[in-house]
Amino acid sequence: MLEIKNAVTGYGKVQILNGINLSVSKGQIIALLGGNGTGKSTLLKAISGLLTVWEGSIEFMGEGIQNQKPNIIVKKGLTQVTQGKDMYPAMTVEENLKIGAYTRSNKVEVAEDMKKVFDYFPVLGERRRQLAATLSGGEVQMLVIGRGLMSRPKLMMLDEPSSALAPKVVLDIFNIINRINKNEGITLLLVEQNVRMALLLAEYGYIIRDGVIHLEGKSEELINNDNVRLAYLGGTVADSDSAITQKM
Repeated sequence: MLEIKNAVTGYGKVQILNGINLSVSKGQIIALLGGNGTGKSTLLKAISGLLTVWEGSIEFMGEGIQNQKPNIIVKKGLTQVTQGKDMYPAMTVEENLKIGAYTRSNKVEVAEDMKKVFDYFPVLGERRRQLAATLSGGEVQMLVIGRGLMSRPKLMMLDEPSSALAPKVVLDIFNIINRINKNEGITLLLVEQNVRMALLLAEYGYIIRDGVIHLEGKSEELINNDNVRLAYLGGTVADSDSAITQKM
């Protein structure tokens, strides 16, 4: 469904991705893991058309999409859910959600999908006319996920949905993400620093370091890998550089 081959990109003259290879099949939940500054968000920007790909290829549904305009990529069914800070605080919950459907013209279908979002996130339905600025951190994260759903994606990329949230809220959101995958058949690429939660949800994972995929495998294999356990499951993200440096 999504195939990335030897992707190279960066900002200005600074190269961040150094030949990324990654594959996502239809219906899967795939985790892309790593600490800050490893290239996770840069890869999402390249896939979404927000960053020019210098070398390599990105294919979605068998079609090359590298360097296409973001709105064209969204229309093809590939949506990025950014972190909660990217909501529009001066707009209502409902207005924020409608922005997610900006590429669509069928108002009946948009209304149906709005109802579906409220079914997944009842608190958003209760607060649909409130300004987004009044929402809690967890509610804001629900809002940006709901906004992503409003585009009717085939594949949705989630950029650190657990960021800065309490453990109970993280668990609730991850449960809903799992339901969305199972109920809607939406393929998910989950970018996370919360390695434990991501691997419990995903079936396959990639660990990125220094702009390359350093390790990949089935989630249960990564959870049981001694170096992964030391770097991400037993220690802190800050400890990861020394542990991941070892060949795994």
